[in-house]
Amino acid sequence: MVHTTTYSTTTTTPRRHGLFSRTHKVHHQKRHASIGDKISGAFLKLKGTLTGRPGQKAAGTRRMHGTDGLGSHRRRRFF
Repeated sequence: MVHTTTYSTTTTTPRRHGLFSRTHKVHHQKRHASIGDKISGAFLKLKGTLTGRPGQKAAGTRRMHGTDGLGSHRRRRFF
């Protein structure tokens, strides 16, 4: 009995990336959270947990991590 092997080839075109397509992991700018930021963020998080407000809890987490928007977002300048 003779075994024959069949080969098939496929061609793929390289992926084109548009002007606004994001293919890499986005890095979020962080500011340096001070001890006061960490304490107030923890209390804000606790307050959100006790009052059942997940948005306030998330805001406390963002404040603790330094990603709450107070100088943590880059702004594009044209001049």
